[in-house]
Amino acid sequence: MTEQESLQLIPAANLAPEGNRLQHLFKKEKIKLYLKKKFPIVQWFPNYSWQFFQCDFIAGMTVAMTVIPQGLAYARIADLPPQFGLYSSFMSPFVYCIFGTSKDITLGPTAIMSLMTTSFCSSSIKNDSTCALILAFVAGFIQLMMGLFHLGFLISFISGPVLSAFTTAAAVTIGFSQVKHIFGLKKIPKDFIHCVYFTFAKLDETNVWDFILGISCIISLYFIKKFRSIDWDDEDEPITFSQKVARKFLWLFGTAANAVVVIVAVSITFAIINIYPDKADFTLTGDIQSGLPPFRLPNFTIKQGNFTQTTGEIFSDIGVGFFIIPLIGIIETMAIGKSFARKNCYKLDATQEFVAMGTANILGSFVSAYPVAGSFSRTAINAQSSVKTPAGGVVTGFVVLVALIVLAPVFKYIPTAALAAIIISAVIQMVDLQIIRKMWNMQKTDLFIYFITLISSFALGIEYGILIGIGISLFPLLYPLSRPNIQIQQSSPPVINLELGLQFPAADYFEDTIIDMLNTTIRAHYLILDCQKIFSLDYTAIKNRTFCAKIPKNFTGKIEPPDVHGRSETFCKYRKGARDTN
Repeated sequence: MTEQESLQLIPAANLAPEGNRLQHLFKKEKIKLYLKKKFPIVQWFPNYSWQFFQCDFIAGMTVAMTVIPQGLAYARIADLPPQFGLYSSFMSPFVYCIFGTSKDITLGPTAIMSLMTTSFCSSSIKNDSTCALILAFVAGFIQLMMGLFHLGFLISFISGPVLSAFTTAAAVTIGFSQVKHIFGLKKIPKDFIHCVYFTFAKLDETNVWDFILGISCIISLYFIKKFRSIDWDDEDEPITFSQKVARKFLWLFGTAANAVVVIVAVSITFAIINIYPDKADFTLTGDIQSGLPPFRLPNFTIKQGNFTQTTGEIFSDIGVGFFIIPLIGIIETMAIGKSFARKNCYKLDATQEFVAMGTANILGSFVSAYPVAGSFSRTAINAQSSVKTPAGGVVTGFVVLVALIVLAPVFKYIPTAALAAIIISAVIQMVDLQIIRKMWNMQKTDLFIYFITLISSFALGIEYGILIGIGISLFPLLYPLSRPNIQIQQSSPPVINLELGLQFPAADYFEDTIIDMLNTTIRAHYLILDCQKIFSLDYTAIKNRTFCAKIPKNFTGKIEPPDVHGRSETFCKYRKGARDTN
């Protein structure tokens, strides 16, 4: 008896348990793969070690010393009370630890997202955060859906020149909006052009105390940050333990430059106010609400006294911000994440990053956080601190929570000039002027798009500038699709060659061009359309009158239209029985 025959004699009932067991194992393995993909923490946490914890703890503490003063400063850009910058700094690291795929990225408030928030969330009630929290919730939901439906390719349509111009415009706008705090000026409009005008117009109202402190902080930040990038010439030579400790201290001192400057500024301000109470006139941050924010769904209406704003009115006011904020947040985070993933040799899952960002913004809105994104400066600090896993963000989150509970009473003594200096020092690094020379040498069309986006951002606002830039940059891509190159090979019969696809934007143009050729240059009773270079056809193009012949399902080559009678005909008469095209 052969082996095949013996297998056929085995009862089906005896094979069923084995088949069920294999099917069960397959489903179990499939579930494991799904959990590892959707919850990356499952991949690295089982191998977590004490050595990893030490590195993550140091990195988390270092990032926390940067994010606390930055959070307080960025909340001012978002036109929110300072504590909202800290509210936006602790939830996102916790969420990213579970869903994120990069060990380096730190989510939290950024200068660009803060500026975008205040652009779309202007409230008639002072310090009202309702619109900002709604924006975070909806933006997070959109980002989450983009991740679940794999729509990340949409950000590919934002070109490099548009993104660079947007970043430069945002940096200049943010930086100049803080100049008023350096000079201690009051009642300066938010609009960029008016902000520039009234800042110069009111220079005679400069607060000398704020000006001296602000300039001193900017200079101090510049030199202190140099300590973290000292190039030691004897790196390949053995050094003593004391030298290692000294170098590590200098690096940590330079990395915590923001925290160092804020602590020193608070100390100096507090001392001068107590010594010269009648002369010192520093502008301080003021009282900051201490404690943790309540965990609750954001309110979708605004009610204060006799003023009421419905959900529909809020959504109408935010408008296009619901789409710009998620895209900008994703672009900012992905650009940072890809850069550090390549540098540190690991793979970044773009789809999962969308899910992580969306979940962070949704849950963040429950704790009064406005929209967050990846921070380049804090991510760089995180990577330089030898972080091993996303658990470093958990340490950062806990430190921020402790600061909210314990240090809130001290924050009111922080001078606004010191916070303005931190913002200016951070955003000035975002201005990239080298790209202008590169675009001039490589593609002058990109330079035109760059300047149009830049000028539009300054004149109309960065939210409209980026939309105009995207529209203009898409024009060179769409024009060839609407006006394909049509070549005529003078033979008998003439052959028409088309480049690219014949999509719906080009359907009418193709028909009109062929009609003109038949009426002027082509003298033939029928034509041959060579489709070898056409990569796609859509329904509109197929329904075009020039495609009246029966197109077989296995179509790969040429279409011969029916005969025409006279040069003025458009060879569009249907053959009998060929009215339906495939």
